[in-house]
Amino acid sequence: MDARHKLIDIAAFLDRVERAEGDADFRLKAFRDAMKCLDDSGNDRAHDVLMAFSDPTQEPIAVAHSKGACGAWPGEGE
Repeated sequence: MDARHKLIDIAAFLDRVERAEGDADFRLKAFRDAMKCLDDSGNDRAHDVLMAFSDPTQEPIAVAHSKGACGAWPGEGE
């Protein structure tokens, strides 16, 4: 029942996104990439979903560009 509830919640989120005006940003792309990981076979789905939102770079940045997390890594140079 818990998984069913979560899937319905995700479906409702996607419905709201589709009805919204404006262009999608990097967070929605990361979300969609994470959703694709759920269809993969194997035992690393949780890791793969987490990595879809994570910054893969190894070097720390000198100065933070904002004060808080934004939900996903915006990509190179952002």
